[in-house]
Amino acid sequence: MKHESPEIGGYIGLDKHILPRLHERAIMLNSGRSCLAYLIRAKKIRRIWLPYFLCGSVLQTCQREGVFVQFYHINEDFMPEDVELQEDDWFYLVNYYGQISNENIAIFVQKYQRVLVDATQAYFQMPLEGIDTFYSCRKFFGVPDGGMLYTDTILGEELGQDYSYERMRHLLGSFERGASAFYGDYITNNQLFAQAPVLQMSKLTDNLLRSLDYNHIRQTRTDNFKILDRLLQEKNMLKLKFAEGAYMYPLWVENGEKIRQELIKKKIYVPVLWPDVLKMCDNSMLEYQMAQNILPLPIDQRYGEKEMCYMADYIRTLC
Repeated sequence: MKHESPEIGGYIGLDKHILPRLHERAIMLNSGRSCLAYLIRAKKIRRIWLPYFLCGSVLQTCQREGVFVQFYHINEDFMPEDVELQEDDWFYLVNYYGQISNENIAIFVQKYQRVLVDATQAYFQMPLEGIDTFYSCRKFFGVPDGGMLYTDTILGEELGQDYSYERMRHLLGSFERGASAFYGDYITNNQLFAQAPVLQMSKLTDNLLRSLDYNHIRQTRTDNFKILDRLLQEKNMLKLKFAEGAYMYPLWVENGEKIRQELIKKKIYVPVLWPDVLKMCDNSMLEYQMAQNILPLPIDQRYGEKEMCYMADYIRTLC
């Protein structure tokens, strides 16, 4: 077999990082939805229960993989309700905002047996041994893509390598000029994942993940969550549990959509995480009210106490 000669010399590119990633034992794929597709194929899943309160990309992935979908409700604590699995059904459990503990996950595993854990909002919560669990890298870090999957079932397919260099514009641009100037590029990047195949994580994303100080990131997110909870707890319709290295701070208020628009005017960008829920559910349903009125407040490693207090003080004038 003919081997390509290595490149020596030329211009200097990105430095190669060697720090350990947080999920070293996981299978490294190109996105969270690829992790789900991998599991569907590897486990030969044909029927699955999804929550109504969910990102539309999960439903799209299931449909694309030919999986029949049933839906279940959650309650105000993000806990599943009214799930009755039939033989060979699988249960899709979402760890919303890291609010479902491993102890609760273990209870659901004991009850339903065939469980997939979506931990895309709980990157710093380690998986239970032997439980199929996956994570999304770009929800927590400045990377263009990436998913981490824990499973004991290996897919018998040879996966190609993903390439990320063309999906870096919004990250590089926001670093120098701010996120709002490159929001369109961010949306375009998100749309690319809709039809992306299951691939191995790109070398670029892997390299970026090996450059991060995970302890610092975890602590910063934890501290910011605590600050907002202290300042906004009395306004919050949710009774939150402590979440180490939290994704965002979910603030549920009755007039959430109106406050969201006021925050945007102050350049405080709070997304509607799952707009598909508003199309799929009736406005009388709990899931509709949660999607519309829960404000996912940013608490990530870019910010500290000053930004948290500024944001909370302004929100308190609106509630």
